[in-house]
Amino acid sequence: MESILFDLLKSARQTPNDRANGSELGSSSSPPLPSAGGLLSASGLKLATLGLILCVSLAGNVLFAWLILKDRHLHRAPYYLLLDLCLADGLRSLACFPFVMLSVRSGAAWPHGPLSCKVLAFLAVLFCFHAAFLLFCVGVTRYMAIAHHRFYAKRMTGWTCLAVVCMVWTLSMAMAFPPVFDVGTYKFIREEEQCIFEHRYVKANDTLGFMLMLAAVIAATHLVYIKLLFFIHGHRKMKPAQLVPAISQNWTFHGPGATGQAAANWTAGFGRGPTPPTLVGIRQATHSQIKRLLVLEEFKMEKRLCKMFYMITLLFLLLWSPYIVACYLRVFIKASSIPQVYLTTSVWMTFAQAGVNPILCFIFNKELRVCLRAHFPCCQSIQSTQGTILCDLKSFGM
Repeated sequence: MESILFDLLKSARQTPNDRANGSELGSSSSPPLPSAGGLLSASGLKLATLGLILCVSLAGNVLFAWLILKDRHLHRAPYYLLLDLCLADGLRSLACFPFVMLSVRSGAAWPHGPLSCKVLAFLAVLFCFHAAFLLFCVGVTRYMAIAHHRFYAKRMTGWTCLAVVCMVWTLSMAMAFPPVFDVGTYKFIREEEQCIFEHRYVKANDTLGFMLMLAAVIAATHLVYIKLLFFIHGHRKMKPAQLVPAISQNWTFHGPGATGQAAANWTAGFGRGPTPPTLVGIRQATHSQIKRLLVLEEFKMEKRLCKMFYMITLLFLLLWSPYIVACYLRVFIKASSIPQVYLTTSVWMTFAQAGVNPILCFIFNKELRVCLRAHFPCCQSIQSTQGTILCDLKSFGM
C-alpha cells in the first residue's frame, strides 16, 4: 500500500515534459549497465587479441632467429638483415605490449610514473622507425642483388650487413631521441591506451616533420621496388647466363675457340675422359667456382627473396597506414573527432605488425620451410597444408 502511494505522489510531481520524455525513452533508464558490460567485453577482446599477438610474435621471431643462427645455409646477407628485423619485433613485443595490457586492465589509465611512460614511448617510436629504415635498406640491397649482382655478391658480406644494421639503429635513435627532451611530447594517450608520440595540431606543436619522415621512408621503399619491377620487366627477354656445354668424349672440338670450349667444359666438370693436353698441370675448379657458374639459379633465388621482402614491406604499409592517417588528421585538423573504433583498430593493427613477419617468411620462403622441417620432423605432417596454401596464393597471382 505504501509503495502505491509513493508511485502516485511521484507521478503527480512530474511535469508534462518529463512525462513526454519518459514515454519516448521507455525503459531506457538502464543504459549504464549495458555500456559497462560493453566496456568489459571490449577490454576482454583487446586483452585477448593483444595476448595472442604477443605469443605469436615471441614464438615466431624466436624460432626464426634460432633457425638462422643454427643453420649455416642461412648465413647470408638477406637473412642477416631479416634476423635484425625479427629480433627488433620480438623486443618490441616483449618491452611494450605487456604495459599496454596493464593500461587496458586499468581502464585506459597509466598506473606508473611519467618517466616509465616516456621510456616506453621512446622504445615504441624507436622500433617503428627501425622497421621503416631497415625495410628501405633491404629494398636497396634487393635492387643491387638483381640489377648489379656481381657488385652485390662481392661487397655484401657479413661485415657490410653489420654496418647497415648499425646505420639503421643510429638513424632510428636520431629520430626517436629528440622528443625525450620536449616536455609533453611523449605521454600516455588515453584514446590509444599506450604511451606514444602525441600528434597535436600543427600550430600548437611541430610534429609534421616527424610524420613526414616516416611517410617519406615508406614511400621511398616502394619506389625502389617499383624501379626493380621495371628493371625485371625491361629485361624479361634477356635470360641470365646459363652454361650449356658441348660434351665430347675424346676432347675433339672443331672451329674457332675449340680449345677454350674444352677448357671451359673440363673446368666446370662437364667433360669426360682424360685431361686435355692444353690443361695439363692446371688445377681443377673447386666447388665454389662451379657454383658461381649457376647464374640462372641464383637469379631465381634472389627473385624469390625479393618477393618475400616486398610482401613484408607491403604488409607493413597496410598495417600502419590507418594509424598514420589518424595521426595526420590530428596534425592538420584541429580538435578532429576520430571514431574510437577506428582509432583502436588502427592501433591494434600496428601491434599485429610485430607478429606477422615470421609467418610471411615461412609462407614465401621455401628454404626456411626446408630448414624448419629438418630441425623439427613433426612439421612434415603439415607439408601438404603449406603446399595447398602456396597453390592458392599462386592462383591469386601472388
